[in-house]
Amino acid sequence: MTLKKKALFNWSSGKDSALALYKISQHPEFEISCLLTSVNQEFQRISMHGVRVELLEQQAKSIGLPLEIMQIPEMPTMEVYEKVMLETLAKLKDQGVTHSVFGDIFLEDLRKYREDKLVDIGFEGIFPLWKTPTKDLIQEFISLGFKTIVVCVNERFLDKSFVGRVIDQDFIDDLPENVDVCGENGEYHTFTFDGPIFSKPIDFEIGEIVYRKYEKPKEHSSDTACDSSATDAFDYGFWYCDLVEK
Repeated sequence: MTLKKKALFNWSSGKDSALALYKISQHPEFEISCLLTSVNQEFQRISMHGVRVELLEQQAKSIGLPLEIMQIPEMPTMEVYEKVMLETLAKLKDQGVTHSVFGDIFLEDLRKYREDKLVDIGFEGIFPLWKTPTKDLIQEFISLGFKTIVVCVNERFLDKSFVGRVIDQDFIDDLPENVDVCGENGEYHTFTFDGPIFSKPIDFEIGEIVYRKYEKPKEHSSDTACDSSATDAFDYGFWYCDLVEK
């Protein structure tokens, strides 16, 4: 009997993570050891998504996997981010984990960055959704019975009316042509609350919708973990929909 390879799953709480976890969980070669999520140390919310830690914990409980949380400063330098990541992976490596699973779809630079860092500590990256057309992925996601709500939108691409909406065909039809249907370019982020990977739906209620704009870091942007090649990246803000645990 061949032993399964132990893998950690990089869990964002959103739809791409949910679909990727569904797919990798069906793969006979791998055993998922834990969900790994980075959390804003100051606000105790999932990085970028803005989802409360309590709801993240409810997801992990319903999925039935241990949760490993990385506490990250709000605007970490690459040095700080990579230090926390490497320390976390080293601990998991000692527990027999050898692979790291991601929900990335087509961002080549991001995949290369991840793989280069993983190689340094003897890990291998796995990308179950890689290069699948996003229009196909979103339809598969819905057809499988997953349910997800938009918790953050980048105002560069979408206005306030899109945040707080559950993704369905109407949502897809309303997206502007320049927006990737899965939000792979950071147009929007989601929180998945039901579907085949959950033993029961996550119970929450919608709180207030807030606008937030981030200041450009004092350090050169290439030194920050929130780096963007767009020169106007910090000219735009984000709309967040707060979700409150019931």
